[in-house]
Amino acid sequence: MAGLSLRDKAAQMVWPTVLGDYTSGDSPQWQRITDQIVREKVGGYTISVGSPTELAAKLNAMQGMATVPLIFGADLEAGAGFRARGGYFIPNAIDLGGAVVFPPEMAIGATGDTSLAYEQGRLTALEGRALGIHIAYAPVLDVNNNPANPVINTRSYGEDPMMAARLGGAFIRGLQTHGMVATGKHFPGHGDTGVNSHLALPVVTVSRSRLDSVELVPFREAIRNGVGAMMSFHGAMPALDSSGVPGTLSQSVMTGLLRTELKFNGMIISDAMDMRGVLDQYGAVEAVKRAVAAGVDILIQPLDVAQTIDAVVAGVREGRYTEARLDSSARRILQAKRDLGLDRRKLVSLDSLRFIVGDTAHQAAARRIAARSITLVRDSLSQVPVKAPATSRVLSVTVGRRSDLSAGVAFNGELRTTFQNVRAEFLAAEDPAADYPRLERAADSADVTIVSSYVGQNWDAVSASAPQAFAAFVKRLVERGKRPIVVSFGNPYLLQQIPSVPTYVVAWGGFPPSQSAAARAISGKAAIEGTLPISIPLAAPARSVSRGTGIARPAIQ
Repeated sequence: MAGLSLRDKAAQMVWPTVLGDYTSGDSPQWQRITDQIVREKVGGYTISVGSPTELAAKLNAMQGMATVPLIFGADLEAGAGFRARGGYFIPNAIDLGGAVVFPPEMAIGATGDTSLAYEQGRLTALEGRALGIHIAYAPVLDVNNNPANPVINTRSYGEDPMMAARLGGAFIRGLQTHGMVATGKHFPGHGDTGVNSHLALPVVTVSRSRLDSVELVPFREAIRNGVGAMMSFHGAMPALDSSGVPGTLSQSVMTGLLRTELKFNGMIISDAMDMRGVLDQYGAVEAVKRAVAAGVDILIQPLDVAQTIDAVVAGVREGRYTEARLDSSARRILQAKRDLGLDRRKLVSLDSLRFIVGDTAHQAAARRIAARSITLVRDSLSQVPVKAPATSRVLSVTVGRRSDLSAGVAFNGELRTTFQNVRAEFLAAEDPAADYPRLERAADSADVTIVSSYVGQNWDAVSASAPQAFAAFVKRLVERGKRPIVVSFGNPYLLQQIPSVPTYVVAWGGFPPSQSAAARAISGKAAIEGTLPISIPLAAPARSVSRGTGIARPAIQ
């Protein structure tokens, strides 16, 4: 600390985002990174997507340029594979493999098993540290009690605050016991909103007593479990701060509630500072100053690195906060680096990485979680497991974003191990001219019709709902007696749009382990035992589905 200037301290608090892609040494992208590390002296980075070996090699090269070791954080909500997968090679859509990717948190909620949450945390830490990542921006501790939430949804453990607290606590213990810092998010709670904070400012209008009994429960438990960091919510909660400012910019929330009342002593990390939830009203420079004044230690993903550092320094010179305020944040960051052993070893072994990341035992754990999470919500015609002969004609319709290259691939591949005649069809959710009538005609000649939706929460989504054309398609299949089996790999509340469907399965996520698990369950190769960690309100005359619902079915093969 003694050797850091005022600007150096400010720079420790600023963490830009970098892709884990290959970048040549003379490219503008690498020159920008070099400038941020050597001249601006940033304290760390948020790491985005890339293949494991390229990502690790890039982080090693970045560490080699830094006088003070860098600290790297990443969104590892679904394991290290959430960021470190090789992607798909175009035009053949070849899966290039990578780190292990787990089903979303709500899948763990469907199992209710804290040992699985702990195991996910453990394996995330082992693989993440092997890649050179030190902080997981996980777990999501938001209580998803609003079915219209377009951005949290399956990222949450569910709508029960006590379950979210138990599972989140187990994940934190698994992660931190094995050398990685956990981050509870999004404090004080992003679950009860229908607005995406990437796009606008959400406002949660519930009372303080409701916050105490619901939203704050998992965060209190996280603090009790020693969570190392908290990430802020870019949303307003009038019960906590009547001025209407986002929580990230509120001293009442960040310092008064989190630091003083809840006695949290770890690092406070802002959500991305390029999100509209903080930019629209204040602009980039003022938002930075307000965040630091509120008590935020780390500013991630700023619009402009030098401008952000300058803004932090300007806040001291303008009397908005003292240099001692920056000292406290810089000290927490430097202490975290020391606790992580970065002063002794800041590089990772590229030779060892291959024997840790994507290990077959880790892959098996992800498959086990996926298998136990599959939830049969409704089966009024007793269609699951499918008992049709292997020669039956199966129509498998996949609806997802055009960019989702993996949608339906593992699912249909697994179906084909049971049924010889699987006709797979894909429709792009965003295509207004999608030919649903053609697939209605295809269903006329099918013995079994399975319709899968991969539409759900996304960082840029205004709504998690499926297209109305999709809902109308399913309704027409039902009316024509085609008895569709609907599988949700995206939004679990999809049943609200198709309440008449006879069979409804929730698989919670579209990554390959969940796709394979769903196909195995539907074909009878695996038992079904998941239960809903959420309720699904339905309009009359349909009966709403309560939390805990789940039809158990044994394997038949």
